[in-house]
Amino acid sequence: MRLHLIRLLSIVFFAIVLVSCANRGSPSGGEVDEEPPVILSASPENFSTNFKADEIRIYFDEYIKIKDLRKQLIISPPMDTEPDIIPLGGASKYISIKIKDTLEPNTTYAFNFGESIVDNNEGNPYPYYRYVFSTGDTIDSLSVKGYVEDALLEKPDTFVSVMLYEVDSTYSDSIVFKEKPRYITNTLDSVTTFSIDNIKAGTYKLIALKDKNGNYKFDQKDDKIGFKESFITVPTDSIYPLTLFKEKVNFKAIKPKQDGATRIIFPYEGDYESMRIKVLGDTPEGYQTRIVKDELTDTLYYWYKPQFEVDTTFFVVTNEKYVDTFKHRFRKLEEDSLEIKKISKGTLNFDQDIIVEGNLPLTEIDRSKIKLINKDSLDVDFEIKYDSILNRYTFPIKKEEGEKYSFTMLPGTFSDFYGGTNKDTLIFNARTRLKSDYGNIRVNIRNAKFPLIVQLVNDKGDVLYERYAKDSPVVDFTNLEPKPYSLRVIYDTNGNGKYDTGNYLLGIQPERVSYSPPIEEVRASFDFIIDFTLLD
Repeated sequence: MRLHLIRLLSIVFFAIVLVSCANRGSPSGGEVDEEPPVILSASPENFSTNFKADEIRIYFDEYIKIKDLRKQLIISPPMDTEPDIIPLGGASKYISIKIKDTLEPNTTYAFNFGESIVDNNEGNPYPYYRYVFSTGDTIDSLSVKGYVEDALLEKPDTFVSVMLYEVDSTYSDSIVFKEKPRYITNTLDSVTTFSIDNIKAGTYKLIALKDKNGNYKFDQKDDKIGFKESFITVPTDSIYPLTLFKEKVNFKAIKPKQDGATRIIFPYEGDYESMRIKVLGDTPEGYQTRIVKDELTDTLYYWYKPQFEVDTTFFVVTNEKYVDTFKHRFRKLEEDSLEIKKISKGTLNFDQDIIVEGNLPLTEIDRSKIKLINKDSLDVDFEIKYDSILNRYTFPIKKEEGEKYSFTMLPGTFSDFYGGTNKDTLIFNARTRLKSDYGNIRVNIRNAKFPLIVQLVNDKGDVLYERYAKDSPVVDFTNLEPKPYSLRVIYDTNGNGKYDTGNYLLGIQPERVSYSPPIEEVRASFDFIIDFTLLD
């Protein structure tokens, strides 16, 4: 009995020991480190005056990394030669900034790191660290504050550069195209406000730039710009709003290229509507041309007949005051045969129609070779409209709910610029849904000043539905696809029926745009009424 008890106690003892060892050996994980790194010191010290060093070191209490430095770091005033900064791609207990540029005398410089400094283990950011020094006796301490809006979008872009150009004897409005600003800051990824700090008293031009190339210069083709019309004087207590907009690009023709046996592509930038293309020199007898625009790209297709017998010729491209001449070398390429395709969707809304386009310029259509029937095989009447710029035929019809339509187009229905026709029978089908599958919105505009452009847009600002209000404050949108929309109004100041953007050099701000408060998601078989009060 006693022996049995001793054995039992031994087993219990060893079990306790094993459990104890297991507990000691199992990691608990501990609390997650949520504290940012701590700065121990800087050499030279932050906010130093009479700065003459060529390297700055900032020491931390733990290993740190730098992430998104190109996006996050703002140096004001900008340096022509960027400094070397480490660590990049590794970890260190200090940041080294080696200055490569010649510093201006009596100038306050600021390095704003945003949230790029993070600890090595958990990635906790040191928030918005600024290292400031002056090459003179004092640190400039004045500020300019404001916020950024977008002319068309409900929310502006993130990381917008906001800049001050000093207005002195060298200043001109074109400086934004050629030189970096005197001072600069950046809106953050989640806010629209800005504060340009550590600036000296003076007169400045205030500019906002969505700087795609990151060079602190305005590139009209790629960048958005916003500006304060008048100069500002610092010190100031004003809060400055800046509206970002994309300028209408100045016209520029780009070298043409042979793209088919008798087709040349003419790329361009800007507005093509006044663009004209002419041959400089002799052309073949009976020479004819047709021009078609690409729907998606800034390209015109220049079709011609007959072919040139020479190897090269010259084209003159004009657009109002613009003139450019291009030497073109012809290439021998295969000829295309006519193809017709439907570009409209299979399911049509009640304001949509069947649309077809050709790969060659179309010249004629034989209505007698077209038959349109519904699902009961009954003939349906149709119209024919031709868009010569996009080379498309549209077939408007009176659409019924829950209907199916079938177009049959026999060989020879379409004729092209070169005398060819479609060789095969074409069949294009479409259908409509029930009106109960859609929703409707009535907008009651309060405090309206006509004319107005009323739009329903998606979350990217793309226009999905549009109405033009000349005199009535009641605007109806019917048969809407069930989905979320945003409602906005454009104040059509010049009454031309379209949105007009601004122009920096001309000092023109874009037409005003107002978004309504968020509206309820459109649902099928629902009628929504929205009261939208516009501000003065």
